Amino acid sequence: MLSILQAAGWPIIPLVLCSIAALALIIERFLSLRSSRVAPARLVDEVISVTRTSLPTADTINKLAENSALGLVLAQGLRAVATEPRISEANLRSAFESAGRDAVHQLERNLNALGTIASAAPLLGLLGTVIGMIEIFGASGAATGTAGANPMELAHGISVALYNTAFGLIVAIPSLMFFRHFRARVDAYTLQMEQASERMVPHLLRLLGTRR
Repeated sequence: MLSILQAAGWPIIPLVLCSIAALALIIERFLSLRSSRVAPARLVDEVISVTRTSLPTADTINKLAENSALGLVLAQGLRAVATEPRISEANLRSAFESAGRDAVHQLERNLNALGTIASAAPLLGLLGTVIGMIEIFGASGAATGTAGANPMELAHGISVALYNTAFGLIVAIPSLMFFRHFRARVDAYTLQMEQASERMVPHLLRLLGTRR
């Protein structure tokens, strides 16, 4: 593998850096987009159960916000109700929506970078191949003026130049697959947070009505 990288020349260096960055981003997103960190199972049911008769304390709400991305959204709604006991349904929904946008923004962190690598890696590989072909034909042209070009050496040089394109595809294909996978997970989590908010709004409004 090392001999192939050395033979491909300097244009493969950006692709190596892209492969390292893509691997780091994939690992980071796998850890960050776990269900336990984004939307733990039965969290909404637990919050509804705890708030069935009264609002939790500020410390409990803060712990909920630190629990997960979904916990942050639910905590923002609870804070809105605690701050404004006579809050309207529109304002309560707005509080949930604002917190949801912030949560989704955090979930999408680094996805654009991974998508950029998936798009740019084939182009970088093609660029390396083109540069290699230019150098090969330039060298063969100079050789033709002296002792003549060796077809075997020319064919070998072209195959080496194509290493860049192959390596670019090796980097791009997994990056694109993981980008699509993480995008689908973010969409699924976004739907979960929207559904949780829809459950919490009437519950909190009923709680406010009983308190009044």
